[in-house]
Amino acid sequence: MTVIDPDTQAGWVDTTEPGSEAADETEEMPLSLRLSIADTLTLGNATCGFMAVYFTTTGILIPHLVGSGESGMARHSAATAVILMLCAAVFDLFDGLVARKLRSSPMGAELDNLSDLISFGLAPAYFVLVYGMVADDAHQKVSAVAAIVVLLAVVLRLARFSCVTMKDGMFQGMPSPFGALTVVSIVLLELPFIPTLLAIIGAAWLMVSRVEYPKPRGKLAIAMLSWIVGAMGLLAAWAFDAPGGQLLLQTGCALQIVLAATIPLFATARRVNTFRDNRREARASAQLP
Repeated sequence: MTVIDPDTQAGWVDTTEPGSEAADETEEMPLSLRLSIADTLTLGNATCGFMAVYFTTTGILIPHLVGSGESGMARHSAATAVILMLCAAVFDLFDGLVARKLRSSPMGAELDNLSDLISFGLAPAYFVLVYGMVADDAHQKVSAVAAIVVLLAVVLRLARFSCVTMKDGMFQGMPSPFGALTVVSIVLLELPFIPTLLAIIGAAWLMVSRVEYPKPRGKLAIAMLSWIVGAMGLLAAWAFDAPGGQLLLQTGCALQIVLAATIPLFATARRVNTFRDNRREARASAQLP
């Protein structure tokens, strides 16, 4: 039903009338914006990232600023913050699997990028920033620059992911969850400040590099999930000062860093071998009559 406004002589459509075009759009809009199961998991990812920032602030930064000196509380809060980032990685892993099996709403891709920015960009960058404020040998301003580098690397990586089409099963650049866990592992390893800073910048560079990383599917997804659960156990042992907890945590962090460093080497070696094979095939084809 169309009604004419006597003041403006403009017509408007009664959206309550069944069958009208505007009514159909109104009824369809909630369906297009309805959250799917995958979207709910993605929101869980964002929630974990925010809570990681919360525990880093309340358990590490504020006690340091007020001079409470409660090292146990700081250890528990640091472990909790990192465990929450690991939980965010689990949510990020499963939301993709669920979206492929079931469905995702039209907002799915945008929600995923925004959630990843919180959990794997803001949270680890803030962790680096707080490290620069509380560590004895750290430099606050330099650490702030390193934190900005991590954050911008994740922003650029996520933006490129939305624009660049890669071949199926591969990422270009270190995935942001893996990069975030690598950055946090570098901090928890408690190396001297300069090596820590260089390693953090190196991890940020890998996230924006063109190195190809396999997507976590099938056996690789199971291996990644097992690695995350094991890392949670190491963090819990360290937080509660279990015998050998410090050594176990450092071993886990070192393994994470080694993985981050060796995967690009394997990827580069594979590309070199592929290039050589293509050249050999081209030469063989050229020699044929």
